[in-house]
Amino acid sequence: MKKIILALCLMLLLASCGNKQTSEEKHVKNDDPIWEKVQKDGVLVVGTSGTLIAASYYEGEGEKKDKLTGYDVEVIKEVAKRLNVDVTFEIMGIDSMLPAIKSGRIDVAVNDIEVTDKRKQQFAFSQPYKYSYATMVVRKKDNSGIESLDDLKGKKAGGGATTIYSQIAEHFGAEIVTYGNAPNEAYLRDVHNGRTDVIINDYFLSKFGVDAFPNFDIHLHPNLKFHPSEQAVIMPKNAHKLKKEINHALEAMREDGTLSELAKTFYLEDASQKPEGEFTPIEGLDL
Repeated sequence: MKKIILALCLMLLLASCGNKQTSEEKHVKNDDPIWEKVQKDGVLVVGTSGTLIAASYYEGEGEKKDKLTGYDVEVIKEVAKRLNVDVTFEIMGIDSMLPAIKSGRIDVAVNDIEVTDKRKQQFAFSQPYKYSYATMVVRKKDNSGIESLDDLKGKKAGGGATTIYSQIAEHFGAEIVTYGNAPNEAYLRDVHNGRTDVIINDYFLSKFGVDAFPNFDIHLHPNLKFHPSEQAVIMPKNAHKLKKEINHALEAMREDGTLSELAKTFYLEDASQKPEGEFTPIEGLDL
């Protein structure tokens, strides 16, 4: 009799565990409305600027400048392909992207968006697909009078109102001049003509911006390299399943060399790997 009772107890225990596992699996499956929407519609809606040379920009000349491309754009296109969904891009300024994620207008954003602890409190990030650091675009003739970060005090820095780089500039006393979703040329021309003094930005983006306008009196600051950074796909905080699937795709792209190939195509360097060298961290700034 004792053996029969023991067997029944074991059966009940196993059944209970089985029900619990099924319930947990169901919870995980239904825990991400963003992923369910993407799967149902068969489309990943992506926010990007289309104005960031090498990362997100339109290729072509004049009226034929209509092909959206760039490292970030091609990375997310490949991710979507590996998720077996289409991709649709919503063009907007960087200051509009995070609110658009919160409102549900877009599913994710890619625009050289840096991973920070402060942003992690409100959003989820994929694993990084790009590593970089910050530098400055200044006037070639005199480095815009900037030889250290402390020299930013009283200078005018062009940038988006909510970017990490504008926060860094403000932290050191610079005045931020904002542009909305303007092309690189507008920012760079203003440093050239003296309307602003400096642009603090990602090394790779700054390098390509400067190279694109050789007639401007600008260059990368020869001595200042600071704030090492990671860039990733940003999405809603509760997009657990979507984050997992995007990470799987990025991992596969890293392993098969796709990330390196795309990085070298657009940056001529492998921006998918951490850069070598020493970079000054920014202290006392809540990023």
